[in-house]
Parts: sequence; structure tokens; C-alpha cells
Amino acid sequence: MTWGTELWDQFENLDKHTQWGIDFLERYSKFVKERLEIEQTYAKQLRNLVKKYCPKRSKDDEPRFSSCVSFYSILNELNDYAGQREVVAEEMGHKVYGELMRYSQDLKSERKQHLQEGRKAQQYLDQCWKQMDNSKKKFERECKEAEKSQISYDRLDNDINATKSEVEKAKSQLYLRTHSADESKNEYAAQLQNFNGEQWKHFNVAIPQIFKNLQDMDERRTVKLGETYRSFADVERRVVPIISKCLEGMVTAAKAVDQRKDSAIVVESFKSGFEPPGDYPFEDYSQNLSRTGSDNTISTPKNEGGVKPDPKHSISKTAKNKLWLFGKKPKSALAPSLEDFSHLPPEQRRKRLQARIDELSKELQKEVDQRDALNKMKDVYEKNPQMGDPQSLQPKISETMCNMEKLRSEIHKNESWLSEVEGKVGTRGDRRPSADVNHHAPHGRESPEGSYTDVPNQEHRSPPHQPDPRQAHQPDEFDDEFDDDDPLPVIGHCKALYSFNGQNEGTLLMKENEVLYIIEEDKGDGWTRARKQSGEEGYVPTSYVEIAMEKNSKDS
Repeated sequence: MTWGTELWDQFENLDKHTQWGIDFLERYSKFVKERLEIEQTYAKQLRNLVKKYCPKRSKDDEPRFSSCVSFYSILNELNDYAGQREVVAEEMGHKVYGELMRYSQDLKSERKQHLQEGRKAQQYLDQCWKQMDNSKKKFERECKEAEKSQISYDRLDNDINATKSEVEKAKSQLYLRTHSADESKNEYAAQLQNFNGEQWKHFNVAIPQIFKNLQDMDERRTVKLGETYRSFADVERRVVPIISKCLEGMVTAAKAVDQRKDSAIVVESFKSGFEPPGDYPFEDYSQNLSRTGSDNTISTPKNEGGVKPDPKHSISKTAKNKLWLFGKKPKSALAPSLEDFSHLPPEQRRKRLQARIDELSKELQKEVDQRDALNKMKDVYEKNPQMGDPQSLQPKISETMCNMEKLRSEIHKNESWLSEVEGKVGTRGDRRPSADVNHHAPHGRESPEGSYTDVPNQEHRSPPHQPDPRQAHQPDEFDDEFDDDDPLPVIGHCKALYSFNGQNEGTLLMKENEVLYIIEEDKGDGWTRARKQSGEEGYVPTSYVEIAMEKNSKDS
């Protein structure tokens, strides 16, 4: 069926139908637009959700528990899923909505052109009809006038009283009217024939062709809608495999949750290295009371060897110090993080120190590689001066060497702390001997828990950085050494390379280029004990002074 033959007289209805078709296409375009906006909003909300629950974190805060790792894996998969929703929105906007809008504009232009052609054809047919109708009416008027002339002539011709001139005049008028009627008849016949021909062309050629073009346009619109329906579904279908992989990744992450592994990580993270406290000994405060033989009191057991218990030391400090494991932590256990991690239990302290040593070793290796590269470049410049000035590399080489020395000093310092803690892990966290405490006095004193709490930072400065002490010393055995009756002998002297403020208790203030006496060497902790000429003693950073040891010790 074709519109040209079946609907030859339905021009107005076809006009309305084609307009409805374009309106429907634009309505579907609006639906697609709202759908892709929903996809964009959904993807944006998913990304915001992932960002909210997966905040930026430092390397030390990386999750280790399998449940946390799996959750962050699920968040990553969800982020990829959001990306696929964005792909869906983008494809819908480009391949469906954009295509529909362009096609809608083309349809409007084509429809307008076809309707204009139809209206022009109808206007031309109407014009032909008017011309034919005018000629018809003229022919009708001329025939009526000719009839009147015929009646007038017949009347005068039969009238015996009419003059000859009147008869001749009537006859002449009849002839003119008859001739005019014949001409009108011929014109009317020609116009009628022309109209019939144009009407046949209009309804059998022009209108069928125009309606056929409208029919083709409408069918192409229908086909286009079907294609966009399929494209709409294909956009979703193309992302289904990737979305399935995202969902499979979530399932894999869920299967990776291991409760035993998480429990082991808890042990590894919080194991202190201490042993549970032992039994409390009985403290007898009635030893000094006089008793009579008739007393019925129950006698207390005597200590072996007849030695009286010392109330001050009857309870081991180790046992006292570990009570916080089952109750409230003392203030020292809640102290802020310190450089040597002495605020941590031995096992945790060892792990943190080892991790720091590994990191410093990597940085040192980078500096060594950079130094070697600079030296090679310097050799090339020396052999080929036109390539560059060798002396221009010297500042960078010096800076690299300085950085290497700093890193070696830091590694040595952390290794000494590591050796210290490794020697204590197997001793139930007992305190070190007082001599060892004195050797490491600048690091702080030992806390009751068997770890170091009030630890000042080694005031290490190398230009242009100023040292930043964290925490001042508190009075302890460290300060008692300066109250000894016999001063320590001088074993060397040193010259201050930099100024040192000595604000922390137990340290010594010195100025740049000041000469001091050395009374105790660096024990590996980065501090040297020195004495001023005024007799004031204290610890100074070893890296801040240039030391010259003497062969023979002399008194101060």
C-alpha cells in the first residue's frame, strides 16, 4: 500500500501524522537524555561514595587485615563499575541522543519541503479550476445575452410595424452575441480540457509522488527509532562483561577474607614481647614487732637464709610495670611517639626500628648511586672540557656526600637502638644495668615498663637545618653522674663545628669554634660527653664537633 494511491485525498491528515511522528521521536530523545543524566548522577554518587570510604592514607596506614584489604578491593571494583556507568551515559549521549536530535532536524526540513511541494501543487490546481470556472461563467453569460438578442430579433422580424433599420439592427446585435457566445464556448472548452488534464496530473502524478516521499520519510523515521532502540540496549550490553568482571572481583575479594590471618596480624601488631607477671611475694611488716610465746598468732614464714625482705624491692619492678596490660595504662604508656620508638613494647619497637633501617638503607643507596653518577660525569668533563665545567658539579657532589654521612649516622643510631632492643627482648623487659643507662643517657631514661619514655631527640643539625628537640630530660640516674665526687679524666678535646643550644636537661650549651674537653667517648648513640673550661659538663652531639683524642689521659 502506498499513501499516494490510497490516501490521495488525505493531505491534511498526513500533515498531522508526520508532525506526530517527529514529536514522538523528540519525546524519545528526551527520554534518552533523562536516562543518561540518571546514569551520570548514579556514577557520580558511586564515585563520591568510594571516595568517602576510601580516604587518602599514608604508607604506614595501609590496611593489612584481610577484611580491610577485601573491602578496599571492593571499593576499587565499585569505582570501576561507576566508570562503566559513565561509559553507558557517554555512549547514550553520543550514539543515541545526539543521533536522534540530528535526525529530528533533518526530518523537519524534509517534511517541510514535501508539504510545501504539495501545497504548491494544490494551489496550481485551484488556479486552473478558477480559470475554468471563470470561462464557464462567461460562456453562460454570453449564451444568455445571445438568447435575449435572438428573442428581440424574432419579435421585431414578426412585427409588421417595425422598420427595416430596427430589424437590421436587431439582426446585427444577434450576430454579435452569437459570435461572442461561440468564442466563450471555445474558451470554456479549452479551460475545461486544461483543468481536467492538470487535475489528472495532480491526483495521479504530483500528489502520489509527494505522498510517497512523505511515506518514505515516515518509514525511515520508524526504522531509525528501531535502530536507536537497539543501540540503547547495545550500550548496556557492551559493558555487561566488564561489569561482570567487577562483580567477580568483589566475590573474589569476599573469598579472600581470612579470619585466621587477621588474628595472626593482631598478634603481630600488638605483641609486646613481655612475659606475664609472676606471683606477688608476701611482704611481712610484722617482723619488727615483739611477740610473747603465749601469742596464738600464726607465725609468718621466714625467708630463706634469714634475710629480711626489702619492702622497696620485694615486688619486682617488672611485675609492677606490666599491670597496665590488664588495667589502665600509666602516663608513660600514653606518651607521644618518640624517635627511637621507646614508647612501644620491645617487639613492636624492634619491628619499627628494622623498618626504618631498611628505608634509610634504600635512601643511602640512592645517594650512593647519585654520587657515582656525578663522579662519572665529572670525569667526563675533565677529559672533555668542552662538554662542561667539572667544578660546577662539586657543590652537588658535596651535598650528596653530606646527605650520605647524615644517612649513615641515622642508620648507625637506629642500629644501636635495634641492638639494644634485641638484647632486651629475651630478658622479660628488665631494666638495663645503670652503667648502660649512663652510656645512653642522652636518649632518655628507662621507663618502669622496661622501655624508654622521656627520650629527647638527638639535636643533630647540619646547615641549613636547625635541630628541633622533642622533649627535655627529666631528673634520673643520668643527672646523678654529674654529682660524682671524683671528676672523670680528660681523654681528648674537640672543636665545635656548629652552635648547640643545649636546652634539654643533661646536654651542654656550646658555641661555634668553642674548644671543649672530652671526658667520655660516643657509645654509639650519637652523643659525646664533654666538659667546658669552666668545669660545666654535659652531652653534645658527636656530629657537631671535630674530635681529637689524646694518647695519654690527663686530669682536668
